[in-house]
Amino acid sequence: MTFNFQATAAVILAASSLAGSARAGEPRPNVVLIITDDQNDYFAGVDGLRVETPAFDRLKAEAINFTHAYCAAPVCGPSRAALFSGVSPHKTGVYFNGADPWFVSTRLRACDPLPQVFRQSGYETWGMGKLFHAKLPDERAKLQWDNTARSGGGFGPFADPEHRFSGKFFSVQEWDGPDEDFPDTRNAEAAVSFLESRSADDPFFLVYGLWRPHNPWTAPRRFFDLYEPEAIRFPPSGYASDDLDDVPPDGRRLADIYRSRWKNFGDGNPEAWRRILHGYLACTSFADWNVGRVLDALDRTGHADDTLVIVTSDNGYHVGEKHHYGKSTLWEKSANVPLLVRLPGKTHAGRVSEAAVSLLDVFPTLISQCGLTTPAQSLDGSDLSELLLDPARPWEKPAITTYGEGHFSMKSGPWRYISYPDGSEELYDHRADPHEFTNVAAEPEHAELLVRFRQAVPSVWAESCGGRAG
Repeated sequence: MTFNFQATAAVILAASSLAGSARAGEPRPNVVLIITDDQNDYFAGVDGLRVETPAFDRLKAEAINFTHAYCAAPVCGPSRAALFSGVSPHKTGVYFNGADPWFVSTRLRACDPLPQVFRQSGYETWGMGKLFHAKLPDERAKLQWDNTARSGGGFGPFADPEHRFSGKFFSVQEWDGPDEDFPDTRNAEAAVSFLESRSADDPFFLVYGLWRPHNPWTAPRRFFDLYEPEAIRFPPSGYASDDLDDVPPDGRRLADIYRSRWKNFGDGNPEAWRRILHGYLACTSFADWNVGRVLDALDRTGHADDTLVIVTSDNGYHVGEKHHYGKSTLWEKSANVPLLVRLPGKTHAGRVSEAAVSLLDVFPTLISQCGLTTPAQSLDGSDLSELLLDPARPWEKPAITTYGEGHFSMKSGPWRYISYPDGSEELYDHRADPHEFTNVAAEPEHAELLVRFRQAVPSVWAESCGGRAG
């Protein structure tokens, strides 16, 4: 097997070179981009977990399912900065939450964000919910949206004090108030209203950002009732007592993020662990319901045949796996995200692509598919139009995830490779070890492979724009 590491550079193919891309004189597709928050792969039925996600199940039957899609950074703000700018974190310095990167990153300030490029290209732009995560300068925000997009809420409602494990975010509660207490519900209704009322001829770019299944794990009670607590299975990748013994100190440090808050959630307290799982599953089902409402409105209003739909999340999430609750690691559970692409007319419905792709690839792909103007910045992702033509075609490009200067991770073929600033490494073969229990980086037979993987590690890292791991 060969690995083409140079292919991580921008690859923006001419729009006329690929069937299915935007061609001069042809109508351009509408685009609906839906971004959930902290959604891992449970919806795909991994680990034997039963998750009630009828909207995702239906979408998988209508779309191309990229099962090996990865975020550029395993936390909300940096991941979304990379998605909307098309530029890698190691070039922008946007590594962590806690700062407003569109103010402080020189590289980001020079970028044309994706919604702005759509608007400059003649699209009507509409956005609502959790979009960029960080605040944008007012003059930049005005260039993005025709509807003066706003968050429409936040992470609440939070659980009552008696339902909190540690602070208001680490809490689980069935919610008996109206659905409209949740911003995801209100913003879904706004998206539905936009789709139902729209009669303009110009194509539209709609972005709906959800706050769930991000904690606090509060959701309307009926979504908790979908699950019998005693029947919820712990993921088999959850706890092995020696799981972190072969992990370098930097990797264990990332796993320790939030430990002061969740140290009593694990195998020593299975009731608490099961309760957290119950909350996460309920919030996943709640997010699915809201996604389904928007997709139903798209189909009902007759826009489906001329609309490209992309549904993804900003990062994955551990719910006990590798002794960790949260994201903020370089392992598969943090890096892997859903990516479902429904083409106009539902071409390739139900097909699966196992190519390692990145959320950085969304920007150049939409340029090609929609005939957008070229942004000011060079893009680091690859145009996926070839995979939209043939989801099974060979794809040798790796998908890279970073989390701080010198903290590098890559998925390439069956391998996950991780390196840290001190030169320590992890290597996992997902064919034999999908849960990443055994670090095989020290095994001599992998020496040549490691030499190849090291070539992909950036030699220059932008100075951090601020924030901190966690």
